[in-house]
Amino acid sequence: MLAGYGSPSMNQRRQRRQRRRLPSEPVDLEITSLSHEGRGIAHIDGKVAFVDGALESERVSAVYVRKRGQFDELRTVSVHTPSIDRVVPPCSFAERCGGCSLQHMNSDTQIEFKQAVLLDQLKRTANIDADKIELLPKLTADYFHYRRKARLAVRMVAKKGGALVGFREKYSSFITDMDDCKVLHAEVAILIKPLRILITQLQGSHVIPQIEVAVGETREGGRSENRVALVIRHLEKLSAVDVQALTDFAAAQRIDLYLQPSGIESVSKLYPNDGVERLQYFLPDYELTLCFHPMDFTQINAGINRQIINQALNLLELNKADVVLDLFCGLGNFTLPLATLCDRVTGVEGSEALVSRGEENAKLNNLSNATFFAANLCESIVDKEWFTDDTTKILLDPPRSGAIEIIVQIAQLKAEKIVYISCNPATLARDAAALIGAGYKLKSAGVMDMFPHTTHVESMAVFELAS
Repeated sequence: MLAGYGSPSMNQRRQRRQRRRLPSEPVDLEITSLSHEGRGIAHIDGKVAFVDGALESERVSAVYVRKRGQFDELRTVSVHTPSIDRVVPPCSFAERCGGCSLQHMNSDTQIEFKQAVLLDQLKRTANIDADKIELLPKLTADYFHYRRKARLAVRMVAKKGGALVGFREKYSSFITDMDDCKVLHAEVAILIKPLRILITQLQGSHVIPQIEVAVGETREGGRSENRVALVIRHLEKLSAVDVQALTDFAAAQRIDLYLQPSGIESVSKLYPNDGVERLQYFLPDYELTLCFHPMDFTQINAGINRQIINQALNLLELNKADVVLDLFCGLGNFTLPLATLCDRVTGVEGSEALVSRGEENAKLNNLSNATFFAANLCESIVDKEWFTDDTTKILLDPPRSGAIEIIVQIAQLKAEKIVYISCNPATLARDAAALIGAGYKLKSAGVMDMFPHTTHVESMAVFELAS
């Protein structure tokens, strides 16, 4: 029997044993500050305690979730003295669901908190004070129903009456018992309940562990509409009856549906049978259309993505003589807008599939001055054909691990400006210190609320070659 579907998994049994050993009575705590993960910080007999669901200056009651050697973790169960920044979460599942962690904090306070995290990391790691740099505008968009990409977990749970579909619970591998979501795109959120019913009725319900979600855009009758795609992961071959049920569901809900029996390369479209394997999104400020496969990496927040592109390109101060290097370029999200404003741009990405997608998008948009290369950006790049000293400006958008392996090499090009877009302020601060040591100065930095109601901090920094 598959672990997690019938009998409890080893991880689940470990969680249950740990819960049995923890103190069961709530403890009263004074919250003195917030951690970078957005948890309240308190002290119990001199030991640090991180308290989920608590805000600075509050007095709360909390129960233990985990006890560790250096610190303990607790969960707020009641608030005796609420902060002025506390709000009632609009989602009834927010307390349990791991998809969000800050719905109890005012949205304006969330972005202030994220800026404080960025500035604290720059100070601690790169010795940069906020008053020595220009703070970029804090970028925000829709706070709810913004999420166009997600991975939903699936599990049959008999005592819940059928299938659960959603995000995992906080501090647990269990799936939240939810039938709605305030951060998923609205056209995906309304599918959670019918998906639960559908999967419960399938013969192979126990072999479906996850659903990948992607939302694209279409233009019909001169207006933009949304297009939802679901990728159903299944660990065993589905019966013909189940395949027909999935097809009927997709037709009724007017969505694209794909099946994934093994790795990413196995993904195939089930419905509609139109031969179109791509979704698309638009960048209207540049009159661009970008196509992507539902399993491709794309930014999850379309409104913020457009703002980030505009801000990054404005900060680069591009002209028609510029030669731009776009590292970690993905499918061309920045590369193609850059191409509309400069002499030529080279996009470099580790994934050959995304490089192919970038080339497709350049051709689709009739851009002949954008070229793409696949390369491992965690190793030496100085011998690559695209690493040329006529580069005038650089855009970096690395993964959470940052770009420390190539920072010093990049600095050798002596580009006038570097715009660094980061999804992890800790690695941005580390790389900023390396760039400063290699002859650059940090001119400006700021945050963008790519993931409202979570502690994810998206940020941007501008570096200029020191004179």
